[in-house]
Amino acid sequence: MPIGEALRLAQDSELDLVEVAPMARPPVVKLMDYGKFKYEAAQKAREARRNQALTVIKEMRLRLKIDPHDYETKKGHVERFLKGGDKVKITVMFRGREQSRPEMGYKLLQRLAGDVSELGIVESNPKQDGRNMVMVIAPHRNQAATDDARRSAKAEKQAASGEQAPPA
Repeated sequence: MPIGEALRLAQDSELDLVEVAPMARPPVVKLMDYGKFKYEAAQKAREARRNQALTVIKEMRLRLKIDPHDYETKKGHVERFLKGGDKVKITVMFRGREQSRPEMGYKLLQRLAGDVSELGIVESNPKQDGRNMVMVIAPHRNQAATDDARRSAKAEKQAASGEQAPPA
């Protein structure tokens, strides 16, 4: 339909002529209330942002010659981060002659990955980055979803009973 006729039709019905597919040949337009169209588009965008999962990457740094107790402590932190649904970037720092033994750093990272395998999976395998070796572990998908569901159910239960939620 010619543009002039479409504009006249829009004025007669007191609506706007909105172009919905500008790249199509010929361009596609609709008769609609433009304010309402913008409002609904903003609502959809807001809903999409709310449903978007926020991924946080925590970092844990290790040295090659780490004490067994220190290793257990760091492993506990990694487990806590994974239980919380966060990704963990583990960095092994090499100093001096340690740089000539990257296989030892690789073994340390593999050991840590094996120790936390029930909570997360290796997202990016260990790779050398200058003086450091880096690996990323992500929580299992169902684990994070289960934890979120458990938290929301607990919050709803507390709200129903009239209790104050503990500070996070």
